[in-house]
Amino acid sequence: MAVYTEVAAEELDALLERYEIGELRSCKGIAEGVENSNFFLSTERAQFILTLYEKRVCPDDLPYFLGLMEHLAKNGVNCPTPVHDREGRVLQTVAGRPAAIVTFLAGYSLGKPLPAYCRELGAALAILHEAGLTFPLKRKNALSIAGWEKLFAAISGSADRLAPGMAQEIGAELEALRKDWPGYLPQGVIHADLFPDNVFFLEGRVSGLIDFYFACNDLLAYDLAICLNAWCFEADHSFNVTKARALFSGYSAVRRLEAEELAALPLLARGSAMRFLLTRLYDWFNTPQSAFVKRKDPMEYWRKLKFHQSVRTPSAYGF
Repeated sequence: MAVYTEVAAEELDALLERYEIGELRSCKGIAEGVENSNFFLSTERAQFILTLYEKRVCPDDLPYFLGLMEHLAKNGVNCPTPVHDREGRVLQTVAGRPAAIVTFLAGYSLGKPLPAYCRELGAALAILHEAGLTFPLKRKNALSIAGWEKLFAAISGSADRLAPGMAQEIGAELEALRKDWPGYLPQGVIHADLFPDNVFFLEGRVSGLIDFYFACNDLLAYDLAICLNAWCFEADHSFNVTKARALFSGYSAVRRLEAEELAALPLLARGSAMRFLLTRLYDWFNTPQSAFVKRKDPMEYWRKLKFHQSVRTPSAYGF
């Protein structure tokens, strides 16, 4: 979440007149995240999130994202639900951007998840994967290998400014991933961005999953690898085997991983590290200085990629 586009008070009032959600009490921009412009809305009846979809989000994908959230919410996943206006629409135009209002979820995100929270997250991810199996719409992952190569082409000339030789190493790793990527594994709906700031907790349990705007159809185990990278490394960049074991324990209690998925995890974890390394590199060099957003350090995922390149079997993850 972030704020790139401001909304005038008059336009906000006109928007809310289309809904039956009560009179506006306050509106505040949300700085976290890097993709869309988000605002916390408080009305006399409840709290909501207003999202303006910025240039990286294709408007044609919005029915998938919003429909998915409605589907998951009806099938056991705690996630935001799009709010329909008086005419039944969920998509609007605000400040020249496609926009939607979704329900607000109570809870808090964790700065430093403990193993018990990783176990809860694993179970919640598996529930999402099971619920997504009956969602009828499909969306290709725009940030898989072909997307990584496009991003790399856009920033390869800048990569060495962060670490000498980085561009050459990224190029070699992309070639290796393209050659060995396991397209035969079980597929379905994945969240694709389930970082700790996109998971809310209350009383030690997951109270909500948010920010579905990278969701797509891809390898289910790849989604697990994304969480492995996002949840199981410490601030000093060391890998926490206890957290990894808890993450997979929670996941496996709901959905059993196939042997081929387990065997592919080191490669999938490398791919996950590459995906976030490249998007962070792109944002590092291309985010406007005036944007109300916190840029994320690409070097974090450079170090994670290096770790996974040294892994030969899933046993390194504590299995």
